[in-house]
Amino acid sequence: MARHFLQLYLLIVATLAAVSWGQTRLWELYGDKPEATENRAQAAALTILEVQLRGVPRDERREFVASLAARTGNDFELFEPQDIAGSEKLAPLARGELAYMRAADTDWLLKRLDGDGRVLAFRYAAPTAGRGLIDWSLAFIFYAAIALVIMTWLWPLTRDLRRLEHSTTRYGDRNWVFEPGINLRSPVHRLAEAFQRMATRIDGLIRSQKDMSTAMSHEIKTPLTRMRFEIEMARTAAPDELARHLDNINIDIAELDAFVTATLDYAILDRAEIALNISEHDLTLIVPAVVESVRRASRTDLSIRCEVPKTATRVACDAHLMETVLRNLLYNAIRYARSEICVTFFVRPDGIYCLRVDDDGPGIPEADRERVFGSFVQLDDQIEKKHGYGLGLAIVRRILEWHGGTVSVSRAGLGGAGFCATWRLR
Repeated sequence: MARHFLQLYLLIVATLAAVSWGQTRLWELYGDKPEATENRAQAAALTILEVQLRGVPRDERREFVASLAARTGNDFELFEPQDIAGSEKLAPLARGELAYMRAADTDWLLKRLDGDGRVLAFRYAAPTAGRGLIDWSLAFIFYAAIALVIMTWLWPLTRDLRRLEHSTTRYGDRNWVFEPGINLRSPVHRLAEAFQRMATRIDGLIRSQKDMSTAMSHEIKTPLTRMRFEIEMARTAAPDELARHLDNINIDIAELDAFVTATLDYAILDRAEIALNISEHDLTLIVPAVVESVRRASRTDLSIRCEVPKTATRVACDAHLMETVLRNLLYNAIRYARSEICVTFFVRPDGIYCLRVDDDGPGIPEADRERVFGSFVQLDDQIEKKHGYGLGLAIVRRILEWHGGTVSVSRAGLGGAGFCATWRLR
């Protein structure tokens, strides 16, 4: 925005300079010229007085001029050449030309007397300075041109601001579609982009809330129903059966606790005020340790290979959150892999960090590769039994977004799904 206002400032300065120059030139060509349009009667009176003074002795000429001025009411005076200051006045007088001199609100018409050397002066009141109709018309046209230039610059800005206001109002009326239609070269394009990001973020939050409401209605209601059933059964159960019902209730409670914990973890990452603890970490130690921890926790006999270059000792990230990313990707791969999983970390030539987890499972259909990162989303058609709550990959995406990166899924070299988490931090 500052760049566009600087452009406006420079445009106004250039326009004012051009208008001022053009106005001066036109007034020089067509405006009134005081010396050229002076009252010729005054010059004629001065010439007549000069002719009369030729018949007056030189010593009596000053008294004659004073007497004539008193009788006619005209202000005639006789000056010595040294009383006239300024070479620009003396030069035309020496050539026998008339000279003009202005002081305050008084004008002087000067003429040098032939054979005398002195200067005859006719003083009169200066005409009141004022602009005529042409002058005012030119000024109006010039300043209207300045206003037109400014309006031409401001009109697209005002138009785009109105579009942005209309789109924002429509979005606020729960239309949930934000399409301002702002041109890339518009001064408010970056503002429109900020509004677009905000609208996208709001859409994501609304979808997340809807998904959470749907999930809670299912994930909480089902265990509660089972618990209610177990309690009713426990009321009439024999002592040896009571422990089994209590164990089932305990399992349902653990399931509810796991769901609430996963939901809270996701909600924390969804908050705008989360603070990352960014520092440099040795992934040659962290990645193998996380892989081994997941292997023991899942009690799997799958082959999990880990490939981390020896140079990955100073990787900038939030270590705790990146461990969560790797754990979630590994648990997802273990769920679908047939026999083999490969974990790889490397740095691309452009400085992008890449953490990749591949499996040899059935893979993910291309149509579902974006949807799989949504909250509470599970591709039930790919599994025989429900696992988790559909938040693992949503948490992965949110963590990568906080790191300024992305996560994507494609077909792995092993034949299954290949998840690639990328980020770059300076």
